[in-house]
Amino acid sequence: MSDTILHRDEEENAGAASDITADANLDDSTIELKDNTVIVVLGASGDLAKKKTFPALFGLHRNNFLPNNVKIIGYARTKMDREEYLKRVKSYIKTPTKEMEESLNDFCKLCSYISGQYDQDDSFINLRKHLEELEGGREETNRVFYMALPPSVFIPVSQHLKKICYPQKGIARIIVEKPFGKDLQSSRELQRALAPDWKEEEIFRIDHYLGKEMVKNILILRFGNEFFGATWNRHHIDNVQISFKEPFGTEGRGGYFDEFGIIRDVMQNHLLQVLTLLTMERPISFSAEDIRDEKVRVLRGMPALEPKNVIIGQYGKSLDGSKPGYKEDDTVPKDSRCPTFAAMVAYIKNERWDGVPFIMKAGKALNEQKTEVRIQFKDPNESVYIKMNSKLPGLSMQTVVTELDLTYRRRFSDLKIPEAYESLILDALKGDHSNFVRDDELDASWRIFTPLLHYLDDNKEIIPMEYPYGSRGPAVLDDFTSSYGYKFSDAAGYQWGGAGNEMNKL
Repeated sequence: MSDTILHRDEEENAGAASDITADANLDDSTIELKDNTVIVVLGASGDLAKKKTFPALFGLHRNNFLPNNVKIIGYARTKMDREEYLKRVKSYIKTPTKEMEESLNDFCKLCSYISGQYDQDDSFINLRKHLEELEGGREETNRVFYMALPPSVFIPVSQHLKKICYPQKGIARIIVEKPFGKDLQSSRELQRALAPDWKEEEIFRIDHYLGKEMVKNILILRFGNEFFGATWNRHHIDNVQISFKEPFGTEGRGGYFDEFGIIRDVMQNHLLQVLTLLTMERPISFSAEDIRDEKVRVLRGMPALEPKNVIIGQYGKSLDGSKPGYKEDDTVPKDSRCPTFAAMVAYIKNERWDGVPFIMKAGKALNEQKTEVRIQFKDPNESVYIKMNSKLPGLSMQTVVTELDLTYRRRFSDLKIPEAYESLILDALKGDHSNFVRDDELDASWRIFTPLLHYLDDNKEIIPMEYPYGSRGPAVLDDFTSSYGYKFSDAAGYQWGGAGNEMNKL
């Protein structure tokens, strides 16, 4: 068997590809940045805002991708003055050069802060007054609300935003962070709560994996290179593995993680999104809705996951005793059955993929950091050297010819690969839904996972297999994957990216 491997780096023009570029721009007449936009970051004092949202907004500012005359308001319950707020904004933004430091100072001039509750009219009235001050009496106002908030306050915040802060004339958009519920029922409850106030085209559900450069490249790799089309099916592909590995545990955040577990936290969203992009049919066009239509068709062709096709694990202490086990985290219940590792097999019941096992693996406290797609073809008789069309890294859909060994760090060494949140926030500001999760897509994905999740929750006798911190996972993992046809090969010691270079990962 031979493998095609796609990787992503955790740090982060011809032929058919030109058709894709043209198709991808079909919506340019309606997808655009709106001048005088005000961005409200709700939960501005939290970790997500500090570590992801504000650094992404600064990256867009520094590269001149934010709308003209943009303003940014931080909103949270924490009482603090502007100086303390700006200190938090800057806390995860590195400025190694004087030019970047000056750019950060300019960025801070765009930022202001309002303290308020998440369930009180008076607080949102104060927010509205501040919005109106910044907008200077303009008749048409454009407001983007980024909810960097825990799920427990999604509904009251979204309702108050619509009731009090929704613009009378202009653009309104709301960005919602995962988790989008814990199962099919809770997801539908969240959708029902949002639906009366927000149109589907106003809702942007972020799955940050969809903003990662290599994930966004999958469609161009597949549909911009005809040789993939001839072999991308059950007749030539034996199995597909999608793997997510982290070399660290919950590190004091076990209390939050224990509510969800690795299946909800990573597999139902991130890995399933990658699977749909790998397996969808070529869309009618590369506009947002046509792409999402094809992703939903894949999900509707997937039966619910069966417990017999699943193994779960939970990390214990490392073999040398230097790293604690999951239940040694003081925030984790001592009788926790929460999986920190899972491997499962999904199938797609359609003509292209019927019978091909899709092996998804995800885990914490493993031996390396890597996200990888490994496509294992049936035994070929020969091999060839190929050049292919690929997406040029960045915030455009420009294409370039590259070798089949698409090592980003070497092939595009002079280009900055944008952070996922930069890309997604820019898409939301433009109104481009291509890389966001639609309501029916979310519903279909939860339908696949919910029976398994309830089975694991309800059967108390099912205990995750313990594996040592820093290992590859449960001892039965290799037997599990080989039972679905996967054959491991190190390709005669070949290292992607060249000897001595860090492996590039999807």
